[in-house]
Amino acid sequence: MLNFCIVNLAPGNPVDMFIDPNTPQQLVEAKKEMLGLNDPLIIQYFKWLWQLLQGGFGYSFSSFAPVTHIIGERIGPTLMLTSISLTLGLLIAIPIGILSAVKQNTRFDYIITGLSFIWTSMPQFFLGLGLIYLFALHFKILPTGGMLTIGGDDNFADRIKHLILPVSVLTIAIIGKKIRYVRASMLDVLKQDYLRTARAKGLHAFIVTNKHALRNALIPIITVFGMEIPLLLGGSIIIEQIFQWPGIGQLTMQSILSRDYPTLMGLNFIAAIIVLATNLFMDILYFVADPRVKYN
Repeated sequence: MLNFCIVNLAPGNPVDMFIDPNTPQQLVEAKKEMLGLNDPLIIQYFKWLWQLLQGGFGYSFSSFAPVTHIIGERIGPTLMLTSISLTLGLLIAIPIGILSAVKQNTRFDYIITGLSFIWTSMPQFFLGLGLIYLFALHFKILPTGGMLTIGGDDNFADRIKHLILPVSVLTIAIIGKKIRYVRASMLDVLKQDYLRTARAKGLHAFIVTNKHALRNALIPIITVFGMEIPLLLGGSIIIEQIFQWPGIGQLTMQSILSRDYPTLMGLNFIAAIIVLATNLFMDILYFVADPRVKYN
């Protein structure tokens, strides 16, 4: 309800966005009436809710296509982009964070901590534009944007080339933040008495760190990586605009600019479902990672 009010109370309206300014006012009012924009806000909300209960989000104000169809076409590229970035972020951040904790206060630890601060502080749009200039315009080895080469063959190699730059930006943002979380979580566990006992008994350092310590440090690690999934959707809006990636991030920006209320509400609803599903998935992972967590 709050999203619906904010979206509909924003300045401007859909009719002004796609109608010629010289159009007679009576035609403009007739168009608003047809779209239901003259109804009170509460009536508009219940009309949208009724469409949702029937299994749809209504029709786009800008293209007049079903919103479910529009989002369905765009969600695949975004899931591809974010899932690859999150997977790479996990595979890079966790081992480096563990190694940084094990080698605390060494040159390696200082270098990794410094790099993580730099990567966290660097705006994604700045990094994205810098990579485009370097690899697409200067060296000309990667495309500037898009998901496929226009007029080219839709093959795996071409998609990988288009994925490299946007995935790199999102992955760097993930590992910059998560290395410090993993390091801090591991440091808390490595100081525990039972790990000192394990070392005193002669267990190999690799087993102590990666079997006993890591499993007990996974709860906060799972939490911060789970929270990254909804944040990736927000971050993808910037990245998809810079790299012209045809996903829901780019669709969100287009819908905001055109005041396409049904599409925006559909995207908000999808985002809410993703947040809820992520929280449920994290709760399940807590139980898998730590046997001390019990559920009835």
